[in-house]
Amino acid sequence: MIIVDTSDVGYNVPLTPDVRRPTPDGFFMRILIQRVKQAKVAVKGSDVAIIGPGLLLLVGVGKDDTHDDIEYLSKKVSNLRIFNDDQGKMNLDIKQVKGRILSVSQFTLYASTKKGNRPGFDQSAAPDIAEEFWLRFNKLLRENDIEVKEGIFAAHMEVDLLNDGPVTIWLDSKNRT
Repeated sequence: MIIVDTSDVGYNVPLTPDVRRPTPDGFFMRILIQRVKQAKVAVKGSDVAIIGPGLLLLVGVGKDDTHDDIEYLSKKVSNLRIFNDDQGKMNLDIKQVKGRILSVSQFTLYASTKKGNRPGFDQSAAPDIAEEFWLRFNKLLRENDIEVKEGIFAAHMEVDLLNDGPVTIWLDSKNRT
């Protein structure tokens, strides 16, 4: 079980989308993908989203992200061939297996532990921008004919999953070669 706690976190002054520009060493959108047989999110003891076979996405939005990062990663997730075909080879995407996605916003993907033992999160996007970008990302997935369930943004969530494989893949929008 993964516990995501958003309390006691400091953010930099929010930046508006028109002044954020990626830098060569900037921080871009990050997604940890887990292929699952099932996953669910509970808030205050109540289930808020449940999926059967598909993908659990832990989505981090960085302070340098742009709409291009959202579009790139939504296409990548939609077309990533990480489901097995009849020969047991990872050759099918989520649409081909009629899988579902559970998307959970997770700023802690930007944790920095360079100084001391308490992680810092100053490279994650401000909450208002992160929520906007996360919702836009989920909308783009839905536009690709994928059923998407969501956690609750900025809530203390309990994420329960049954890994399939396990298959866990890290995507970072700055790693496009």
